[in-house]
Amino acid sequence: MRQWFFWHRLPAYAVNGIAVALGIALIQLLATLIAGPAAAPLVVSGAICTSLPDQPNHPARTWHRVSAAALLTFVAALAIDIARPYPMALGIAIGIVAFASMLAMAWGARAGAVSFSPILSMIFAMAVPPTGHPLSVAMWSAFGGLAYLAWAMLSNTLLQRRYRTLALAAAVAGAADLFRSRGRVLGAAGRSTPGERAAEAWIRGESELADRLQAARDVLFAAPDTPHWRRDVAILLRVIDLRDILIASPLDVELLGHDDATRTILDATAASLAEAGRGLDLCANALRDGVAPAPITFAVDAFARRLESAPLAPGDARLRLIAPLRDRMQRFVDDVQRIQRLAAGADEPLPLTHAQLMQFVAAEGWPLSAVAAQMNLGSPVLRHALRSGIALALAYYIGLVLPWGAHAYWLVLSVAVVLRGTLGETLARRNARVAGTVLGCLIVVAVASLDAPLLVKPLFFVALGAAHAFAIRRYWMTAMAASVMALLQAHFVSPEAGFPIVERIADTLLGAALAWSLSYVLPSWERQAARRGITRIAAALMNYASYALHAREADPVAERLARRQAYDALQALTLALQRSHVEPRAVRLPAADVSALLDHGERLMAHLSMVRLLLAQVGDETPESVAHLLAKCHATLKGALDLQLPAPAAPTTARVDGLALLPERPARADLLPWLARRLHLLSAEALRLREMIERVRPQPAAAAPATSH
Repeated sequence: MRQWFFWHRLPAYAVNGIAVALGIALIQLLATLIAGPAAAPLVVSGAICTSLPDQPNHPARTWHRVSAAALLTFVAALAIDIARPYPMALGIAIGIVAFASMLAMAWGARAGAVSFSPILSMIFAMAVPPTGHPLSVAMWSAFGGLAYLAWAMLSNTLLQRRYRTLALAAAVAGAADLFRSRGRVLGAAGRSTPGERAAEAWIRGESELADRLQAARDVLFAAPDTPHWRRDVAILLRVIDLRDILIASPLDVELLGHDDATRTILDATAASLAEAGRGLDLCANALRDGVAPAPITFAVDAFARRLESAPLAPGDARLRLIAPLRDRMQRFVDDVQRIQRLAAGADEPLPLTHAQLMQFVAAEGWPLSAVAAQMNLGSPVLRHALRSGIALALAYYIGLVLPWGAHAYWLVLSVAVVLRGTLGETLARRNARVAGTVLGCLIVVAVASLDAPLLVKPLFFVALGAAHAFAIRRYWMTAMAASVMALLQAHFVSPEAGFPIVERIADTLLGAALAWSLSYVLPSWERQAARRGITRIAAALMNYASYALHAREADPVAERLARRQAYDALQALTLALQRSHVEPRAVRLPAADVSALLDHGERLMAHLSMVRLLLAQVGDETPESVAHLLAKCHATLKGALDLQLPAPAAPTTARVDGLALLPERPARADLLPWLARRLHLLSAEALRLREMIERVRPQPAAAAPATSH
């Protein structure tokens, strides 16, 4: 059966890794036949460097990135060819190439792989023994780059539909994981011990889902308009809306307490969320395999009965929460079932046109204005570019004077792959690089001991595909595969040198230590960017709130863009807080306060989601009383979130969200009191958020000592 064939089980990154390895194998074969075995490794080196930004993407985006990588690969190899006869000048050339390459990060994450292509090309060029022609490495590298560019466009076009399917399936699976994570968080909330691991898993899941959703937007929204495309887009939009509703699931949980009744209610909620996650998993698998999803029945009535069985005394105000909790679960179930029907072939009109959807695709291109904006010493991009140039040049000069049989290029490579823009990222890369290199060297030792030359070439291409596939997901595997690939590639270029395993491990350890040490040169501590990040959060939340509170009149495209920007701003500060944990204590972000700020920001987003759902139940004409409540709430939010205005008075310490505010009648019978309560809670949350912003937001001051621990 087709769905059981291994190809349909492979994720997009594995399919992409196989395509890259196959393309480079074909290029090597053609280069060997046309140019001979001596030139083939040089051509392959250019192809490998050019392949780095070839990821599952739309063909137009692949062209932008891979063509830029091909050009930069040639330029870097040319610079090394020219400077090779002059060892001291070669170190300067290495520093300049490293600086220019890292400056490309001014264009953001899309330039990440492109920026490393010239560095890898430079290292490959350094590893090649001197040849007769002074520019031979650069010229053969250029042929390899052009050949891989042609392959990338061909393979990307052929795999385009599969990439779209796998991106959508990954987004649905990410939503399923988030449902389970939220269930575990709620389950832990009903007990006296905090569920720190469950909360951390939720945060990681949110970040992972955000990345998957954007990857799916980029590859799906730009595709041609067909019935199959409309179905896929409808599913993706449903998943995006599900995430928005899921963030509201913990609201009012703090009102339940920690008794047996609370545990009954939250355990039932966690189980139902896990069931919804299972339904999404079935949809993801069906989309991946190209079959109709297996039907699953959600027992919402059974969930309601479990809620009603909670040991709550008659008259307990918590009984008023039963109906809202059941309604929330029904919304989850309705959306999951809609996704199931769509995956089975049902039709659904799209809320946005193709042109409107294109506004959600990430920016592409290389505007020079982005680089110009970074040309100041306060810019983390410029500081990292300067740091990288100094580090790689220094690594080269150290490699020249080491007492053992060191290869300067391997030391430069170790520093290049470990040194990142922040200390946290550098430490993670350091450990993964060392572990992966040792494992990779052991694999090469094992293969060399077998004395099986026929195994070497297949191993090289397997390592190449694995290194490419896991670069973003599991860097230790990439480091392991890249070490195997680099040792074998050096062996192909210079077989007489053998496999200098011990020297390579020593170079790796020294390079990792050097990169770690140089992280403290022109450092970019997270708190230096925190002020901008916090300002961005306040502005994004205010912008989204303006649309959410006036959803009936709002432009749906602008509202969705504002919602995404708010999520992105919160996620950026969340990642900054995680990275800051390993920084020197004197410069760390205040973890407790920033966590509280993020919690209030997420809760504000959750309240806005609930307000949008309640407003959708209001009739076609907004009653005057509702309009008044919305205007009052909007004014409060503007006063709290506009950081140009003086901070308003802090909220009272009394519990404004207590049980006493719960309306006695359910929302289905009387909507207005529930809407009024939600707007009241939203206003209070905005005031709390501003209080935390004023506590956390760093004021301009002299930088703290960089090296104190």
